[in-house]
Amino acid sequence: MYLCPLLMDKNMTNNHKNIAIVAGGYSSESVVSLKSAQGIYSFIDKEKYNLFIVLITKDTWEVMLSEEGGADHARNPIIDKNDFSFMHDGEKIKFDFAYITIHGTPGENGLLQGYLDMLGIPYSCCGVGAAALTFNKFYCVNYLRNFGVKTAQSVLVRKNAPLAPSAIIEELGLPVFVKPNDGGSSFGTTKVHTADELQPAIDEAFKEGQEVMVERFIPGTEVTCGCYKVETWRATSVQGQSTQGTQGTQGTHSSDKVEMWRATSVQGQSTPQRKTVVFPITEVVPKNEFFDYNAKYNLESEEITPAHISQALTDEIQTLTSQIYDWVGAQGIIRVDYIISEAGIVRMLEVNTTPGMTSTSFIPQQVRAAGLDIKDVMTEIIENNGNNRRI
Repeated sequence: MYLCPLLMDKNMTNNHKNIAIVAGGYSSESVVSLKSAQGIYSFIDKEKYNLFIVLITKDTWEVMLSEEGGADHARNPIIDKNDFSFMHDGEKIKFDFAYITIHGTPGENGLLQGYLDMLGIPYSCCGVGAAALTFNKFYCVNYLRNFGVKTAQSVLVRKNAPLAPSAIIEELGLPVFVKPNDGGSSFGTTKVHTADELQPAIDEAFKEGQEVMVERFIPGTEVTCGCYKVETWRATSVQGQSTQGTQGTQGTHSSDKVEMWRATSVQGQSTPQRKTVVFPITEVVPKNEFFDYNAKYNLESEEITPAHISQALTDEIQTLTSQIYDWVGAQGIIRVDYIISEAGIVRMLEVNTTPGMTSTSFIPQQVRAAGLDIKDVMTEIIENNGNNRRI
């Protein structure tokens, strides 16, 4: 039973954009995705947009019109994959925009983005290349090292190229984290303390993905920071010169929200300007041994926004988050996870390009802490990405 019913009570003759909130997916993370869809449905301005939740599974793509979801195909229209549309009362309904909230394949690794690109339908997150890069944790951390980003040392294990546990331990030591290289939400993730635990942990991670990443454990403080960037139009007063500013800050310390605009005026005319919003940082204090599934989704952690860290660390992490956004070619909202070692060294853990969006997820928390209205943030994402088709 799905808990995000959508009733077809809207007037489809209005001029509002039709928004598909795309959820589900082919992995264990589908249950988390459906919770995020509920959150996004509640966040987006229903006075401006017609909202539909589209459930994607291996068996069917359908529009959610009942609590029974896929069990009631008589009420749930099937998506026509030829043009990503559906029929309702004899009328073909096409989508103007897709808000992708699938955690895992095919929505986080670029497959769905490629499909939508071919149809010319704009969407909320990064494109195929950036999605494929960031979904592969091992490739992403090694790519970002080229820009000087510090990460934990790790090795990649493939089914057709296994590594002996002894060789892994010799390189990384103990303890280590074992996780699917192409998964999230802590499914299949284990903290390994002894040599005897390593191979069973690798086998468990392989149940969730085709590759496994083994990462050196770094004791410290785990934090996470969200960011989005959009093009906006803002008049500039100095002809032919670049302008830059920071606006909308509130208070001090890591509760500040950071907004920066860069633009150039041309003969007195305004031009598109880059608006960057970096959210306050969240500190994660799990009640369990690490930030596992129960800590993330069953309230078994303390999440402090803004984080109890120094202003210097706050500035470093917020700046790095904004840089990583550009280095990976992100679009829409992303979230970057870090560990601050006991020596105060910031190391990036992973980049999330379709972060969780339940009411208690990190991004909504950070939006509230920044003093922003999440409805306005959603509108900015839709309007900006909706006007910037990839092909």
